[in-house]
Amino acid sequence: MEKVLLALLPVPFGIGFLAPGPVEEPIASEVAFHFTDPEIVESSGLVAQDGLVVTVNDSGDSNRIFTVDPATGATVGVTRWQGEADDIESLAPAGDGRVWVGDTGDNEHARDTITVTEVPFGRGERAVRGASYELSYGGAPQDAETLLSDPTTGRLYVVTKGVFGRVYAAPEELDPDAVNQLTPVDEVLGIATDGAFLPDGRHVIIRNYTQAAVYTWPDLDRVALLDLPAQQQGEGVAVTADGEILLSSEGQDAEVLRVELPADVRAQLAGTSASPSPSPSPDAATGHDEVVDHTEWWPWALGGLAGAAIIAVLVRSLRPR
Repeated sequence: MEKVLLALLPVPFGIGFLAPGPVEEPIASEVAFHFTDPEIVESSGLVAQDGLVVTVNDSGDSNRIFTVDPATGATVGVTRWQGEADDIESLAPAGDGRVWVGDTGDNEHARDTITVTEVPFGRGERAVRGASYELSYGGAPQDAETLLSDPTTGRLYVVTKGVFGRVYAAPEELDPDAVNQLTPVDEVLGIATDGAFLPDGRHVIIRNYTQAAVYTWPDLDRVALLDLPAQQQGEGVAVTADGEILLSSEGQDAEVLRVELPADVRAQLAGTSASPSPSPSPDAATGHDEVVDHTEWWPWALGGLAGAAIIAVLVRSLRPR
């Protein structure tokens, strides 16, 4: 028991570190539509393209995506492709009526490779043979729910779902016959559940369950950190061609929210605009961000010390007199 309690010593610090800071007003939102299809129960990824919205269920579903008309919330098309899904978690635009589907989830950190597949979407039912590519982190397996596609180059990026989100770049050209090596680029918002590029191609938004961060691209300097409106389990974010930001959540008949960046953030984005660059330079992660950046250090440190003191007393009490 003494060993168990000693092993728990870091836990109070971790809990305090992950706890949110002072309550802030979330950004304004309104209901854009809700999914009416009873088959959409765990919207995990979201893409807005060509006046339609594409979503995909979380782990446990088959290889299929849903095309939804945002005017009604009704499913107007389903695309299925070959093979069996492991843990599909993410979507990214691919252009020309296609999306990238990321079978990237790995809660158990047990997968040697993950898979991305390019498939068409649109109205009507279709069964296709999608172009699939295997990716590898080259080290310890990672869980990831965010897939980004650079609108300038088309290059793919995977963002892991750790306490510190890590961005990995895929090769510029994917090889369908070999495992494609991912390269670490930088660190961003932790517990990332989805991300999307803004229409200017020079900024990207990444969300988790309660927050969203906006970054410059390709430097990944953070511009803003925002509190999101409450959702059952918010996991999807998409940006329309007009710049509208949509947020989806797991749950049957779930609402999709429309949010707008605050005026000061929009002004800051206009002021930080720069010429687009092909891609960020793959390099060792430099730690630009954390899971909750507006949290003061002293509350979680004080809470951690208090928890550690309690554990120390328990350890002492268990020793034989």
